[in-house]
This record gives sequence, C-alpha cells and structure tokens, in this order.
Amino acid sequence: MSHPPARPSQNGPTLDQFLCFSLYTANHAFNRVYKPLLDALGLTYPQYLVMTVLWAQDDLLVGQIGDRLMLESSTLTPLLKRLESAGFLARMRDTRDERQVRVTLTPEGRALQTRAQSVPACILEATGMSLPDLTRLKRDIDTLRHHLEQASA
Repeated sequence: MSHPPARPSQNGPTLDQFLCFSLYTANHAFNRVYKPLLDALGLTYPQYLVMTVLWAQDDLLVGQIGDRLMLESSTLTPLLKRLESAGFLARMRDTRDERQVRVTLTPEGRALQTRAQSVPACILEATGMSLPDLTRLKRDIDTLRHHLEQASA
C-alpha cells in the first residue's frame, strides 16, 4: 500500500521523510525474505555473510573477516564459534603468529556453498528490480555509507 508523501510539519520532518527509516525498514524486509532461505541452510544472516566471505576466499584471519564484514572481533567470535559447532568451519591459531586465529572451511562448509547457490537469485527476484538498477542502488548506498563514516570519524 502506498502512502501519500508526507508534508513537513512545523516541528520538522516526519518519519516517512527519513532516509534512515527507509533503509531500516528495507533491512527488515530483506531479513524476512532471507529468513526461510537461510533457515533451510541452518544459517542466520550474519552467519551467511561470514560463509560468503569464506566461500570467496578460504583460510582467513579473524581480523580479515571482520574487516570485510565491518565487524569487531567481539561480535564476530561468537558467530565463528557457532559456525564451528555446526561443522562448517575450523578455527586454529596461526602458526606464524599465535595471537592470530585462522579460519578455514570444512568439507561441510564447502558443500554448503552448493546448497546456497540459489539464494542470490531468490533475493534478486524478490526485490522486483533489475540487476542494473540494484547495482546502481548499491553503489549509491555504499557512497552514502562512506560519507556517513567520514562524518562520524
């Protein structure tokens, strides 16, 4: 259902005019589409992101995964522990630097990639948008995030 554009009130913009609210609610909508797809794989969305990083490049340090996902290791470590308990990855101390933890896919984790291959196409279809339109939107959102990160630094 489409709502008519909101008019600014004398007290400032209305909720419908907040870009951050649109992004927030779009994120919730994405989560509702992802949930059944990822439930079938035994993954949460954050776990799926970790696996996607490892499917692209296996055998990474925890810090490298955190950098790619923009997550602190205190947030990432519990995700990695659950994925390890599920049998999808292994964590071990780096042989060159004992302070570092290296993460590798197990055979089960590699096999999960095959089962997850349909997820991106399902998400693309659910958006109702073309791939070029989504690519432009992603680029614009990445630019927005970059500017916000600079402003908050």
